[in-house]
Amino acid sequence: MTRLIALLLCAVALAGPALAQGVPDRPVILIGIDGFRADYLDRGLTPTLSRLATEGAIADGGMRPSFPSVTYPNFYTLVTGLHPDHHGLVYNRMRDPNLPGRTFTLGDRHEVMDPVWWNDAEPIWVTAERAGLSTAVLFWPGSEAAIRGQRPRDWLPFEQSVSSRARINIALGWFTTPPADWPDFAAVYFDIVDTQGHLFGPDSGELNAALVEVDQAVAVLVEGLASRGIEADLVIVADHGMAQTTGDRIVWLDDWIAADAIDSFTYGPIAFVDPLPGHEAELEAALSRDVAHLDCWRREEIPARFAYGTHRRISRVVCLSQLGWTLGVRDRTDPARVRPGTHGFDPDAPEMQAVFIARGPSIQSGVRLADMMSVDVQPLLGHLLEIEAPVGDGRLDATASAIRTGP
Repeated sequence: MTRLIALLLCAVALAGPALAQGVPDRPVILIGIDGFRADYLDRGLTPTLSRLATEGAIADGGMRPSFPSVTYPNFYTLVTGLHPDHHGLVYNRMRDPNLPGRTFTLGDRHEVMDPVWWNDAEPIWVTAERAGLSTAVLFWPGSEAAIRGQRPRDWLPFEQSVSSRARINIALGWFTTPPADWPDFAAVYFDIVDTQGHLFGPDSGELNAALVEVDQAVAVLVEGLASRGIEADLVIVADHGMAQTTGDRIVWLDDWIAADAIDSFTYGPIAFVDPLPGHEAELEAALSRDVAHLDCWRREEIPARFAYGTHRRISRVVCLSQLGWTLGVRDRTDPARVRPGTHGFDPDAPEMQAVFIARGPSIQSGVRLADMMSVDVQPLLGHLLEIEAPVGDGRLDATASAIRTGP
């Protein structure tokens, strides 16, 4: 009930008069659109996002996600500048040898809100708060936890039923209070594009309708900021793309090793694999077998380009399917229930590339950024906020050509 009241109060605040004096200098607003593949911009369905890309900077060909190309690892990468192997959110579902008997999953609110899973890194809102700035974050993965003892000033527990338009109304509500209370950094998360991509596939009408919905929500934000005289730096990102999958393209993990020899609690494009006691030799033998559409590595032998394999939460062996294929086990996987779209594949695949757009008074127009990676977003955010962000795996040089240097 408290959550509903908070949402209603924010929506009511939007009916109040716009405040034109004492506007903060260049607030930074981060928009995260889960599953927005870079080439979705080419469909002619997102006029607002396309205009912002033309007026500002865009990652040419998309932004390369970190491995694994799934939601929580990459949304945390975007705000920490660290690969998942370094920030600790190594998958959407994971275990930790230091936390016996516990499993982190997206649907477990208790685990999601426990900072123990997040404390290996510092997200940009924690850095900003400690630098004396104010922050407001809506639904961004990690914002529900008091990471290193600090939450955003304004936040709400994730509620998927809140529409895209309502999320923007909440964000605009942050800017209807007295100007001194406006956030210096704000972030809003949308999940509808990813959800429809999973349920109906990346080429579906439902996915296209989600693109329109999010684009219209961003238009409301842009217009609402303009009506308040706020010139904000907007940074619009996704965590990964989306690929078509079908129930007739399943790599059966039990063709590679007997299912009763291993403990594997992640399926989809990626499987974490540990041997059950007494089956260590079987797992070693399996690593020498070739199975079509499947690669498996000891964690210390994962290809270096993935920057993955040293964190304690990663299993002894990691398996990855070829693009468009799904890992399964025969007595646990129903081909009829394979979703028509998913991600988690090789982050170099064109289908995994994520959108990146930046536009605002601090951003040059007409810039196309080459070879941009998700780790490069956090250094840019720190620069725009004029704070010293923790040094991570990203490079400010990757976005330097997009940063306006003159008045």
